[in-house]
Amino acid sequence: MLPGLPALLAALPLLFTILAMAVLLWPAQRAMPAVWLLAAVVAFFFWKMEARRILAASLEGALLAANILVIVAGAILVLNVLRAGGGLEAINKGFNRISTDRRVQVLIIAWLFSSFIEGAAGFGTPAALVAPLLVGLGFPPLCAVMVSLICNSTAVTFGAVGTTLNVGIRTALEGLLPAGAGMSAFLKTVGIQAALINVLVGSFIPLLAVMLMTRIFGEKRSLRDGAAVWPLALISGFSFTVPSFLAAALLGPELPSVIGGLAGLALTVYFVSRGYFIPAQSWDFPPSQRWEKDWGSKSETPPAGKGRLSLGLAWTPYIIIALLLIITRLPALPFRELLSMVTFSWENILGEAKISYRVEPLYLPGIIPFALVAALTLLLHRISLQKAKNILLQTARQLLPATVALAFTVGMVRILVHSDINNAGFDSMLLAMSSFSAAVIGKAWPLFAPFLGALGAFVSGSNTVSNILFGGFQYGIAATLDLSRTLVMALQGIGGATGNMIAVHNVIAVCTVTGILGTEGIIIRRNLTPVFYYAFAVGLLGLLFA
Repeated sequence: MLPGLPALLAALPLLFTILAMAVLLWPAQRAMPAVWLLAAVVAFFFWKMEARRILAASLEGALLAANILVIVAGAILVLNVLRAGGGLEAINKGFNRISTDRRVQVLIIAWLFSSFIEGAAGFGTPAALVAPLLVGLGFPPLCAVMVSLICNSTAVTFGAVGTTLNVGIRTALEGLLPAGAGMSAFLKTVGIQAALINVLVGSFIPLLAVMLMTRIFGEKRSLRDGAAVWPLALISGFSFTVPSFLAAALLGPELPSVIGGLAGLALTVYFVSRGYFIPAQSWDFPPSQRWEKDWGSKSETPPAGKGRLSLGLAWTPYIIIALLLIITRLPALPFRELLSMVTFSWENILGEAKISYRVEPLYLPGIIPFALVAALTLLLHRISLQKAKNILLQTARQLLPATVALAFTVGMVRILVHSDINNAGFDSMLLAMSSFSAAVIGKAWPLFAPFLGALGAFVSGSNTVSNILFGGFQYGIAATLDLSRTLVMALQGIGGATGNMIAVHNVIAVCTVTGILGTEGIIIRRNLTPVFYYAFAVGLLGLLFA
């Protein structure tokens, strides 16, 4: 073949993913089956893989996707139970009483509360939950969507209980690490490096969000109005990223967003309640009569009546989740080993070498703690049996699109990975792409790695899926160029979190729940500024560290 042609052929499924989802705007459940079919065709006709091996790789992908779906289901189930029982309403009212300064509300709700929800639930729920809350507090809907998406970024590096690493990167690199290299230790190092970079870069995201808000939606259109809250903004930024880094170093990738969100909330709310670092003059939007047409309509905050649930009872499920995650992940305690004792595996699927599946169901956070806490919350919040059935049906309906999309996405990636055994004499499809890219870009690759991660999240709507799509590709480039594999994977993971600000699916979903569907292009264009800042700054650090 001509030089570069194998790399181009191998890249066709990824290029078609971008075309289908970013240009043609196909939904993932339509795009990803077509992408999987294209990968199978390229593998069969050009790499000359056996049809049975393609099928085995696809089956492995579907089984790995099931692991992800268990976590997604558990996270959504807890959220739906809290919503049905009045827990979310009580939490919202609690935030409403803290401060009337819109800049402070962004720091506490859009940045810290969203980061905690990302660590506990993830999968698009934080922005979809926070944006309507901000609208209810009096934010213009367009502003609420913009700042919610910007702030729902740094915590996405780890996602819901580390899913972006423990599922996304693990799935992408299964079978690629050298013999004897421990995947868990590798992922922990990736998490530590990503958390450290976020301390240096991600800590400034809340300040950037506030400044963009006052510049675009303020009476004076001034960056200074946002910068005036810089001490509290930096406190809120570092009070998330520093505990997040410590959690990644001491506990692993499951808890950084949960612990960072809780620590940041506690510290920032304490300072605000004491009046520390609050500008003398409160900031608000101009009167709604002067709002621009595309900002959306004002929603008045309802009177703060006494809810059915107390604030402490509303927070109890998330506190239990955090505690259970900690005690089941600490190596010094026996619970991690006990939960891992129940194991199911399928070695050499369909008789194909190196294609295997293994799962420890009780160790999946979708079951313990999510499903367990959801069941306890039904009792704690006195939810009727009929309501519980409706919650289960609602959760199942929410999962259906993700089921199709994930099964075919992971199946496609596993075809790329397992194409190393073929009758054409080629390297694997991933290695063909990475070798060519490494030759073209060379040692400057760390500067580009976050942008590729952001692109993956933009087209797929998920950092986890971005890591699955591009994780093996990034690892291959790092290996070819002899760069730190863990550093490049950390850059990929942060890049995917960055792309969450403009992820097509997330933007559409949040615009829908705030009633401004049709303004997606405005949101994406405005959020490109923080995306570029984040990805470029992270890439520069990666280049320096490399």
